[in-house]
Amino acid sequence: MSALLVLEDGRAFPGRSCGAPVEKTGEVVFNTSMTGYQEILTDPSYRGQIVVMTVPEVGNYGVNDEDPQSGRIQVEGFVVRSMSEISSNWRARGTLDGYLKQAGIPGITDVDTRAVTRHIRSQGAMRGILAHGTESVDRLAARARSSPRLEQQDLVGAVTCPRAFRYVPGPGESADATIPPIPIAAFDLGMKSNILRRLSLSGFDVTVLPATTSAETVLALGARGVFLSNGPGDPAAATGVVQTTRELVGKVPLFGICLGHQILALALGARTFNLKFGHRGGNQPVKDLASGRVLITAQNHGYSVDPDRLPTGLEVTQINLNDGTVEGIRHRDLPILAVQYHPEASPGPQDSYPLFDSFRDFILAARV
Repeated sequence: MSALLVLEDGRAFPGRSCGAPVEKTGEVVFNTSMTGYQEILTDPSYRGQIVVMTVPEVGNYGVNDEDPQSGRIQVEGFVVRSMSEISSNWRARGTLDGYLKQAGIPGITDVDTRAVTRHIRSQGAMRGILAHGTESVDRLAARARSSPRLEQQDLVGAVTCPRAFRYVPGPGESADATIPPIPIAAFDLGMKSNILRRLSLSGFDVTVLPATTSAETVLALGARGVFLSNGPGDPAAATGVVQTTRELVGKVPLFGICLGHQILALALGARTFNLKFGHRGGNQPVKDLASGRVLITAQNHGYSVDPDRLPTGLEVTQINLNDGTVEGIRHRDLPILAVQYHPEASPGPQDSYPLFDSFRDFILAARV
C-alpha cells in the first residue's frame, strides 16, 4: 500500500506503508542514532511525535523483550528509509513491522529520509500527518495544520504512572550489598525504564511518584533526595510539577535530567525556549566547563534552558559543543543539579553513567 508523510507546510514525502494502516498526526522530528530503534519507539519523551530515523536501514536485528523503555510504543508514527523484513539477532522475538502492527502504530518505508531531515533542519520541526491511501496532499496538510501543537497537550499527564510504587530491582540491577541504600523519590514525567535500573545500581531505594504528587506527600515519604525524570512536551506547560518542584527547593536535594532539568530551571525562575529542530540522537558532544572533559551523550529534547535568563545562584556547568546550548546547571548554594542529556543512554553512549553515582555523593554531602 502506498503511504505519504505530509508536513503542515504542504511538503509531501511518498513511500510504502508498514506498521498499522492507520492515520496519525504529530510533530515530525528526526533521530540520528545508528541503533536502538526499539528504545526510541518506547521512550515516553516521544509521545506526540512522528520520528524519522536518519540511519538508512532499520529493523535488521528485530525486536526483543529486554530493550523497551516503557510498556508500549510511544511515538505517533515511524519513518524510515528501508525497513528490514527479517530479524537477524539471537534476542529477536519478532520483526519491527510486526511490532508496529501489533501496537497499532503506523509506519512508512522507502522514504527519502535525508530529504525529510534537511527540510526540518532548514524550516524547523513542524506538525505532520502519516497517511495511507490516495487522499490529496492539500487535504492531508490541512489536517496536519489543524492538529494540536505539543504545548497545547498534557503529554506528561498522558505518560506518568497512575499511582506511586516502589521499584523492585530485577536480576543484576541491585548495587553492591555493602552499600547502604538511600531512599529517594522519583517523579515519573515519562521515565525510561533504564533510569530506574541505573538508579538502583547506584544504591538508591526508589519510590516512583505520579507527576501530580504534592510536595507535602514527597516530604512525608522521608526521601533523602528527589529525582525528576525525562518526559515529553513543552516544560512550560507542566505548571503543576513546576510549582511542586518550587516548593521542594531548599528542603531536599534535587536532581533532574532532560525534561526534569528544564522543570528545575523553571522552578528556580529561569526560562526555556523551543529549539529549531532539537537534539535527538546518541552522538551529542557535551563539554564540562569545570574539567574541560567532553562527553558523548544521548539526547532527546526540543526545548532548552535560556542561558541569558538564569536567576541569581544558578550557573551553567556544561554546554553542547554543536550549538552552545545549556547541557547542565547547578545552584551555588542549594543542593540542586541537572543535565539536559540522558545519562542512562538506551540507546547511546555510556560516558555519563557515573552521573548517577555523583547524585549519590551529592546527597551524602548535602546539608538539608
